[in-house]
Amino acid sequence: MEDVINKSGFLGRGWSFPPQFSKTERGLVMSAGPVDIRESLNILLSTMQGERIFEIHYGCDLSPLLYESLTLSTKTTLSEKIHKAIVLYEPRIKVEHIDFESNVYEGVVYIHVTYIIRSTNTRTNIVYPYYLKEGTEL
Repeated sequence: MEDVINKSGFLGRGWSFPPQFSKTERGLVMSAGPVDIRESLNILLSTMQGERIFEIHYGCDLSPLLYESLTLSTKTTLSEKIHKAIVLYEPRIKVEHIDFESNVYEGVVYIHVTYIIRSTNTRTNIVYPYYLKEGTEL
């Protein structure tokens, strides 16, 4: 299946994330297909709006809800923000479901995004751990 994706190129190809260099190929390591989509979602969810100079609306700013209790209202707001960002900036997929799992002891909320890759009709998911990063100010 990977060969079909790479030959047709319809799922895209881009820099791996985080960016890496290959000594054997003497260049950047590239990712393609479903891996590229997964990496794109990680970038989208970890980028705050206004962080990119030429695309100030790109990103998913979850920081205002960082210290809120994970109530139904907060989950709904988080879900709407995430869904809107994905619809705007990742057209290769269709979001099927967004769910949340919290771990109070670790101080993290795991965001489960289940999605369908439009061109292949393949269902997959990503789990994004959301927590305050060291050195981050609100």
